[in-house]
Amino acid sequence: MEKLKNFYKPLSAILLIYVCINALLINSPRLNILNETIRSLHFHVPMWFGMVFLLLISFIYSLLYLKKNKLYFDDNAVAFANTGVLFGFLGILTGMIWAKFTWGKFWNGDPKQNGAAITLLIYFSYMILRKNFSDKKQKAKISAIYNIFAFFALIPLLFILPRLTDSLHPGSGGNPGFNSYDLDYNLRLVFYPAVIGWFLLGFWISKLISYIIYIKRKNKKN
Repeated sequence: MEKLKNFYKPLSAILLIYVCINALLINSPRLNILNETIRSLHFHVPMWFGMVFLLLISFIYSLLYLKKNKLYFDDNAVAFANTGVLFGFLGILTGMIWAKFTWGKFWNGDPKQNGAAITLLIYFSYMILRKNFSDKKQKAKISAIYNIFAFFALIPLLFILPRLTDSLHPGSGGNPGFNSYDLDYNLRLVFYPAVIGWFLLGFWISKLISYIIYIKRKNKKN
């Protein structure tokens, strides 16, 4: 039963080995401007998907904490938020490298870039907020409320506002999405496993962090 419970660990490793090898070796579509940089698709976009999924799980754990008042849920909320922020940072970093070769600059002030940066700042504030409380219950309650607010702020910043104005990103500001013009069969064979693999890795990291938080809390009691 324990092996079945932890199936995602070897699965994430297998998927990411497959992704890292094939992302560099598959035949990619030769498109103007993008050219070989399309290979970044298997790292940049799954990082963002992973961030959103991880922050969604963190949001759910915060709701559960407010409902059940158990620190276990707060441990997981902050663990998944930390990993989500890590994935967000990696998403911005890989996006900046991609932008340099396709848009000419690391940072173009694109609405989605700005929205992503603001989102990370909101979650950085969540981390700082938690350090200002010594009482565990008070810290958990206030940070859970903030975490719920943060996730609701994420939705317009990443998915609504960039679609309402001009944007260089595919699928935003009237631009066609990848599905419309360059996500061909070869890319799909790597892209979808990449989304699953990166998310499973993030889930794994988050569970490790939550366990470390739990152990530290228990040690302080003893």
